[in-house]
Amino acid sequence: MGRVDVIPVNLGARSYRILVGAGALSCIGPELSALGVGRRAILVSDRGILALHGDAVRASLTGAGFEVAEFLVPEGEAAKQLRVAERAWDAFVAARLDRTGTVVALGGGAVGDVAGFAAATYMRGVNFVQVPTTLLGQVDASSGGKTAIDHPTAKNLIGAFHQPRLVVVDTATLRTLPDRDYRSGLAEVIKHGIVLDPDYFADLERNIAPLLARDEATLARVVAGSCRIKGAVVERDETDGDMRNVLNYGHTIGHAVEAATGYARWTHGEAVALGIAAEARIATRLGVASGDTEARQVSLLAAAGLPVKGSDAAPAAVLDALGRDKKAKNGRVPIVLAPEIGKFRVVFDVPPAAIVAALEEVA
Repeated sequence: MGRVDVIPVNLGARSYRILVGAGALSCIGPELSALGVGRRAILVSDRGILALHGDAVRASLTGAGFEVAEFLVPEGEAAKQLRVAERAWDAFVAARLDRTGTVVALGGGAVGDVAGFAAATYMRGVNFVQVPTTLLGQVDASSGGKTAIDHPTAKNLIGAFHQPRLVVVDTATLRTLPDRDYRSGLAEVIKHGIVLDPDYFADLERNIAPLLARDEATLARVVAGSCRIKGAVVERDETDGDMRNVLNYGHTIGHAVEAATGYARWTHGEAVALGIAAEARIATRLGVASGDTEARQVSLLAAAGLPVKGSDAAPAAVLDALGRDKKAKNGRVPIVLAPEIGKFRVVFDVPPAAIVAALEEVA
């Protein structure tokens, strides 16, 4: 195992650490044991991820004295269904998990979402460990405590805030990630730089080639950087108040594009990239940002192999989906805009004409 960065997320009694580094999977058992939890754990994963990384996690847990049960969920978004959560609760009961037990989520964001939701609602909340194996999961979904399943009308509509006890980010797991999924995660990485850290964004601009090549040192630095940025936001706004809106940059329109295309055309990160391109265009149209700010965002997304045009989403369908956004307040949907790289502004009541014009350009 190489160097492991330790990133604290300070939330009082709900504080936890994010461990980032190649080979970090071997840390799970000893780190969890040091937290003083009970000796029963259940490993939640999908079949493909369990075959790739299950042995390492299982060995670390059993080596530290844990009794380990397992529960498999479907791959991808199909995991985030109430029936899957119900089967997870049944598996927890069968494993004799009590309030001292731990649910260990090994996989991408969907695995973490449904495992976290089941952990949050079983016995009113049991210990939860995130072990993300996708780039998107490592830099965004695994920290912050958001857990959810989908509703037929919208993604992530049914959920709870339930902070993990530990997040273990093994960057070596990204070597097995398909290229499309890897690039999808880069959308979240780029988002962090756009709205929160101009130096981080400039680093991405300079090093996009080694990042795409999955250079180990570059990847470890970038993933740890995103975890620090995300953790700092969560510390200031644990439960999605005003500050945490910044993390929705590109997501408001991106989620609507996903809905308008039936969740079948784009990966989540690809939809976020299209959302960033559209929201950057809106900022320029409204005079909030300069054309150069928009151009830098679109250029980096394109260099990362992410879509910035060709959404195949009808503007009317996207507007309809925007009306069901779960972040709406009194029927008003907030849209995050970037006045310049490293800054953000939350804007309510963006003129529909400006949204439609931007959507037409990315469509």
